[in-house]
This record gives sequence, C-alpha cells and structure tokens, in this order.
Amino acid sequence: MLALVTVSIAGLPRFGLDAGTAAAAGSDACQGKKLIMGTSPDYPPYESTDAKNGGDIIGLDVDIAKSIANKLGCKLEITGMDFNGLIAALQSGRVDFVMSGMSVTEERKQSVDFSNNYYAARNTIVSKKDSPYTTMEQLEGKRVGVQLGSTQETAVAGLKGATIKKLNRIPDLIQEIKSNRIDAAIVEDAVALDAVASNPDLSITMLPSENQEQGYAIAFPKGSTLTPAFNDALQAMDASGEKKHIVDKWFGTKEEQKVNNKLIDFSTLDGYVPFILRGVYVTLLFTLVSASLGFIWGTILSLFKLSSIKPLRWFSTFYTSVFRGTPLLLQLVLIYYATPQIFHYDIPALMAAGLAFGLNSAAYLSETIRGGIMAVDRGQREAAMALGIPYRTMMISIIFPQAVKTILPALVNECVSLIKESSLVSVIGVSELLRRASFVQAANYRAFEPLILAGVIYYVLVLILTSLARLLERRLRRSD
Repeated sequence: MLALVTVSIAGLPRFGLDAGTAAAAGSDACQGKKLIMGTSPDYPPYESTDAKNGGDIIGLDVDIAKSIANKLGCKLEITGMDFNGLIAALQSGRVDFVMSGMSVTEERKQSVDFSNNYYAARNTIVSKKDSPYTTMEQLEGKRVGVQLGSTQETAVAGLKGATIKKLNRIPDLIQEIKSNRIDAAIVEDAVALDAVASNPDLSITMLPSENQEQGYAIAFPKGSTLTPAFNDALQAMDASGEKKHIVDKWFGTKEEQKVNNKLIDFSTLDGYVPFILRGVYVTLLFTLVSASLGFIWGTILSLFKLSSIKPLRWFSTFYTSVFRGTPLLLQLVLIYYATPQIFHYDIPALMAAGLAFGLNSAAYLSETIRGGIMAVDRGQREAAMALGIPYRTMMISIIFPQAVKTILPALVNECVSLIKESSLVSVIGVSELLRRASFVQAANYRAFEPLILAGVIYYVLVLILTSLARLLERRLRRSD
C-alpha cells in the first residue's frame, strides 16, 4: 500500500493578514489542486512517523507544509521514502516538492530548484557519554557515521584515516553508536538533541558555526511555478510569527528519558503492535498480486519456450536472461521511477512493486513450469493427439494439471520467497511489515524487539502458507 497520508488543509491557525497576500500570489500555481510532498520520515523533529497514533507523518516540516498548502488553497498529501530517493522522485514527477530537512548545495542546485531557507541548523558530533568526542580532529582515524546523501558527507570528507559509514536513516546511525560499530556520528543539531533525549547514554557536541551552518529549503523540479508561491508563503509566515510558533512547538525542551538497561524488554512495544500488524495486509496483498502475475505470465513464457515458433522461443529466452541476470531491486526502482518519466503515468507504489516482483518471478517460474510440463509422460501427449484432441484442450485438461502436481513444492517455495522479499518494497515508500517495524525502531531506538516481532509474523505467515500447501498436495494425491 502506498504510504500516502492525506492531511487536512486546515492544519494550523492562520496568523496575521499576510496569509491572504500569499494565497493570492500562489493561486495561479496551485488552483486548488493536490500537491504531493516527498519526505523521509526518520528525521525527528523535522519529520517522523507517529506509529502510536495511526502512522501519520508528523514534524516541523509537515506543519510548515500544511500551513503553506492552506495559504495557497491546495490539498496536501505526504509520501515517505528513503532520503537518497527524494531527488529522483522529484525529477520523475512522483512528488511536487520535497521537504525533508534538505540542505541547499551547489550540486543539488544543478538538479532542482530551491525555495528560500526556512531554517538554519548546525552539525553536531554524537558519541557515547563515557567516551565523548568534542572536535573533528579527534575523529581522525575513527569510525564515523553520516546519513547517505546528506551534507554531513561533505563535512567528514577531509577526515584523515577515518572510516566513513553511510546509512539511509538517522536512527540506524544512533543504533550503530550504541552497538559500538561506529565511534561517532555527524548529524544536525535538532535531530541530535532529540536522539540524546531518548538515549541519555549519548552526548553531543556542537561544531563551530563557521562554514557549518546549513540552510534548509524546499526542493522543486527545475522551473516549477510553485517556487515563488512557496517563497511568498514562507515570507508571510515569517512576518506573522507563525513559523516561529511552529519551530518553538517542535524544538521545545524534551523530557529526558531514563536509560533502559534491560537486555530484552518487549514492554517497549506497548502501543506499537497494532501499527506493525497493519503491515500484514500490505505484505499479503503484495504477495497475492505478484504471485498471480508471476504464475500466469510464467505459464505463458513456458509455452513460448516449448513452441515451434522461433521468435516466441527467442523472446522467452531473452526475457528470462534479462530478469534473472539483473538485480530485483534495480527492476523495482526502474519501474517505479522510470514509468512516470517515460510513459507519463504516475504508477502507484504497490502496483509498481507487484509488477516488478511478478515479472521477475515469472522468469524463474517459466523454467519450473516448463520442467513440469516436460516431466509428463510423452505417451499421454501422443495418445491425445491420436484421439484427435485439440492441442489447447490437451494442455489445459491433461498435461497442465499433472505438471502442477509435480511442481507444487517449487510453486510454494516461490510464494514463500515473495513473502520474505516483500521487505524490499520499502525503498519506494510502501509501508509493509518490516518498514513499519523499522518505524518503531526509529521511535524508541531499540532494534531487537520490533524486528523480532516482525520476524515472528513472517514465520507465522510462511507456516500457514506451507501448511495449506501440504493439505492441497495430499488432496491432489488422493484424486489420482
């Protein structure tokens, strides 16, 4: 299911009299249409997933975006994805603008347009309280973590002898520090404060502001008509004091939590279990769609391979070699991002996932089904032909049912693989089971409990599937 959250356009109260001016300035750019905002909801307090209260994306950036949409008379939808995929989503037209604590850099300016800055932040060093690091020089020769695609990558580029670890999400960096896999991480100040409030065993050090102050801005496609309208709205928010009100709301003092020293504590999942369980529906729906497509298209490909028509055999062989010879993740990302660019169709994330996995599964199943058909005794085909039974009737009523009995275990294995591989679809923003567990991990900075719960659910799903398959196999044997 596409992680798309429809939010009210009546979000925050309107401040001052400049809102009407901003709305008038943006009327031509918006005209009451729906705007889609792309963000990476793992960067509190700018954006995060409220897993305990329905899973909506919340944060400073979200509140500012709601206010701007309200001023411009637009409806706002928010879609979450990995930070390093935001620019690609913008360029392919999947989102209208990106707001995700994104700094303005010369490199990014080559690909997108930016609004005026709406917030400035500073880099900080996050490390363990019992072995803190206070200067960049102390990090030379150490293991340092940064978020992939962030400006912090540039900040650590000159560290001599340092081993730089780049991860997609800030919570993963915090977990790496706590697990002693890295010595420190460079993150933005507000995010660091939030992380330390939840993990009192960590400490932060603000880096000097010289050349470190980052301007966060809203990113748009090149030449977007939304840019001046958003700038006017941001200016109106500054003039009325509305933006300061939002900043104070999210950057207020956070109560420090006690360190949870328990090795395993499933009570940390209180309030999160329903959120995780809702991912089961998405996982099962995805598996059903991709398995059905894979079986149908795989059967057609297998018949192509057995055909006497050479072009059909060439096509099926080439198709199989391409889909088995390239990474599944590449196929998924290519279908999701390239379809809007090439065909001008905004393909839903779940549809893109089902299509990618179904087409990939068909390549493997075509060989399995072909083997099952060829395993049927040749004498049955000859007898059917001698009796004048049409080829199509022979395949549907005689050959194929016997082939399915032979390959049933392989078909079940393919379905099991699809259930487990469904975790890959999180890279395009689908909130399936494992992605929801990762949101919970980001919220409480504990990895074991939510991940083991997700693992148990996956195991139960696979156990149910294999049990049903055994029942079906026994029934088929009794019908022989």
